[in-house]
Amino acid sequence: MAGVQFRVMTKEEVAVAVAWAASEGWNPGLADAECFSAADPEGFFCAEADGRIVGTVSVVNYDDRFSFAGLFVVDPAYRAHGIGMQLYRYAMRHAGSRVVGGDGVVVMVDKYQQSGGLFLHYNNARYEGIGGGTMPAGLMPVRGVNFDDLAAYDAGHFPAHRERFLRCWIRQTGHYGLAQLDSDGKIAGYGVRRVCHTGHKIGPLFARDRETAELILNGLGAGIPGEQFYLDIPVPNAAAVALVQDRKMVPVFYTARLYSTRDPVPLPLDEIFGVTTFELG
Repeated sequence: MAGVQFRVMTKEEVAVAVAWAASEGWNPGLADAECFSAADPEGFFCAEADGRIVGTVSVVNYDDRFSFAGLFVVDPAYRAHGIGMQLYRYAMRHAGSRVVGGDGVVVMVDKYQQSGGLFLHYNNARYEGIGGGTMPAGLMPVRGVNFDDLAAYDAGHFPAHRERFLRCWIRQTGHYGLAQLDSDGKIAGYGVRRVCHTGHKIGPLFARDRETAELILNGLGAGIPGEQFYLDIPVPNAAAVALVQDRKMVPVFYTARLYSTRDPVPLPLDEIFGVTTFELG
C-alpha cells in the first residue's frame, strides 16, 4: 500500500498501542504503558497512513540476548494490504541477533511460523477467577523485599534480566505484590496484581511449588473480594493447571508461545504459575 511510513513511537504514543490492545479484547492493565515504555523506550513501532497511526507492534530488547514482541495490531480498515507484515519486519530489525519471543493468537501460528520466523514452543491459557477470602499469614509486600534479591529471583524465571521493567512494575499505581521468604530469608515466590480494563490480572506468579503459588494467589485475591481476576498459565506446568482447575477457575483465552529459535529456551516452567504479561513476556 502506497504512502505508508514506519517509525519508532514516542513514549506518549505507547498508550495508543495499549488502548488498541484493549479494543482487541486483550484486557491490558490501566497503567501498562508507563512500565512497557520503561522496559525499552525504543522498542515500540507504528505504521502511519493518511496522517494517522494505522498499525502498532513492539519489539522490546531486554538485554543483548533476548527480545519480546507484542502489541501487534493493525487498524481493521487497513488490513489485507500487507501493512502488518511490513511493520513487523521493520520492527524486528530492532532485535538484531537476539532471540525473540512472543505470545500469538493460536489460529495464526502457521502464519507466524511461515512468514514471521517464529516457532511454536507451547501454549499459555488465561483463567478467570473471583477474588475473596482472608489474607494468609507468612507473606510480605513485594515492595519490602530487597530489590536486588527480587531482580535476581525474577531473572531465574524469565529469559533476561529486566530491572527497569520490574522496578516500575512493582511500584506502579494500581499494582500490588506479595512475596514469601523461606526460613533462610530467600525468596520462595512472588506475585503482582494489577488493575485492568476488566477486573485484575495476576502476573507474574513465580513460586518454587504449588503450595507457595497458592498461598501468594490467596493473598492477592483476598484484596479484591467479589472482583474478577485473570491468571495466565503455561499449559506445560501441570501443577499450575491443577491449581486453577481445583479452584474452579474458567479458561477464557489461549495463546501460543513462540520463539525465533527451535532450541528450548531455558525456563523453569514448573515454577511459572503466572505469566507476567502476554505483551512483554
